[in-house]
Amino acid sequence: MSTNIADYVSATLTRRGRWGVGEILFWLIAAATLYFLPERHLILNEIAIIGLFAISLDLILGYAGIVSLGHAAFFGLGAYTAGILARNGIADPLLGLGAAAITAAILGFVTSFLVLRGSDLTKLMVTLGVALVLGEIANQASWLTGGADGLQGVTMGPILGLFEFDIFGTTAYAYSLTVTFLLFIVARRIVVSPYGLSLRSIRDNPLKARAVGIPVNRRLIAIYTLAAAYAGVAGALLAQTTQFVSLDVLAFHRSADVMLVLVIGGVGYLYGGLIGAIVFKVLQDVISAWTPQYWQFWIGLILVIIVLAGRERLTERVRTLWKGVAGRTAKSPDTLPKTSAREV
Repeated sequence: MSTNIADYVSATLTRRGRWGVGEILFWLIAAATLYFLPERHLILNEIAIIGLFAISLDLILGYAGIVSLGHAAFFGLGAYTAGILARNGIADPLLGLGAAAITAAILGFVTSFLVLRGSDLTKLMVTLGVALVLGEIANQASWLTGGADGLQGVTMGPILGLFEFDIFGTTAYAYSLTVTFLLFIVARRIVVSPYGLSLRSIRDNPLKARAVGIPVNRRLIAIYTLAAAYAGVAGALLAQTTQFVSLDVLAFHRSADVMLVLVIGGVGYLYGGLIGAIVFKVLQDVISAWTPQYWQFWIGLILVIIVLAGRERLTERVRTLWKGVAGRTAKSPDTLPKTSAREV
């Protein structure tokens, strides 16, 4: 019996790990925008960065069930790390990305022990508190961060020594899209692995997961640290492509916006963050051009409609259509035998 369950789980995860036609088309269209939408590269660059930021939050919220209202802490730390390095002569973009990922991961690891304690409300307050503390530190340490005036004098070198950043955002968008795609592949591999399955078990019922032998705390600490590193890379991309960092990267609205992106796109599947980022930025761009003073009102109204109509009902249709196009045959994770977590 246990062998059959293990084989079933292995086969299911293997099927889910295959790339569908819809997924391939999604990334081909994204790559095509480099050539067919040259005048929109600046906003497309923002979409790629927000999409990566949303993926980082989805890893802990959608797959591990860790709620956060202070995810901007890692985003901002990554931005300041890359910006400060560039201002002090370390202008290689890839080195900045690596340093931002490491510093954000360290902060994520240290704060994970606080976040994992208590209820969801406690987690919300702790994550929000961490972001607020970092924001105040950045404001007071003006000798390092520039304070309210922002971090100026950020100059980036060419990517791989070959590709210079241009004012049209073409290099920046190609750079951000490539990094987002590569990190998406890593995240996708994680969520369709036995480790990802164990995270879903912890999200659905941590007591049962612990009872069948899953090391709950260690797995949550690991995914929280990884998500922090992803957010740090997203922040570094913003700092490097705009060549400016301000206190805005640590502001509460950063955390609120990425939460809104997931509300729009859906949690628990990585494309939700990417689709939500596209919809959010397009809505923001269109509505702000239509009514610059009240665009936030209309975004809020759309959010209320999504919540009242039931985002699950709306996104379920999108998921069904997506799976049909992708040609997937895998069953939903919820249909897996409950005892499968013991075999993972």
